[in-house]
Amino acid sequence: MPEFQAYLKSSVKVLEDTLNDQQLAKSLEEAIKVTLNCLSHRRAFLVCGNGGSASDAQHITGELVGRYLKEREALNVICLSDNAAVLTALGNDYGYETVFSRQVEAYGSDKGVILGLSTSGNSLNVVNAFIQAKKMNITTIAMTGQGGGKLAAHTDILIAAPSKMTPLIQQVHIALYHYFCQEIEKRIVDLRG
Repeated sequence: MPEFQAYLKSSVKVLEDTLNDQQLAKSLEEAIKVTLNCLSHRRAFLVCGNGGSASDAQHITGELVGRYLKEREALNVICLSDNAAVLTALGNDYGYETVFSRQVEAYGSDKGVILGLSTSGNSLNVVNAFIQAKKMNITTIAMTGQGGGKLAAHTDILIAAPSKMTPLIQQVHIALYHYFCQEIEKRIVDLRG
């Protein structure tokens, strides 16, 4: 069997495992509900990720500030990995592990929500963002790989892809956050008429 077919079979299997994971489905629905509540009250929804997950954080933010499928008003979503000046200043002045926690302190709001993406669950900058969020009564949602890593101890809602292989975890994350964006958009349009 050609390698690309074997790879695609691995992708299909992890998506099937995700489809059959009832706890993951419950966690995803809970994440949608708390985020919808946050955004419907016009509180900040913060999104962060490290490395490839930073691009996912940007993608999610773009879908919700812009539009996913429906014309609607913009939503209050802030990507913490977008501002190069802030990231490099914080990295230089305080250390790279603070680049998101300092922004949570700046932009976070009581009863807000933060979504952190980390395939390993061990990205220290995301972990520290969650620690800061907890101090500020911000609900934490982690999208990780199997087990959740260090983030699991600091998250209110864990959405753990059933894999330990980074590319497969990322593929699951894309499918999950596209559904997440679809549901946020659909339900907020219904709420606001």
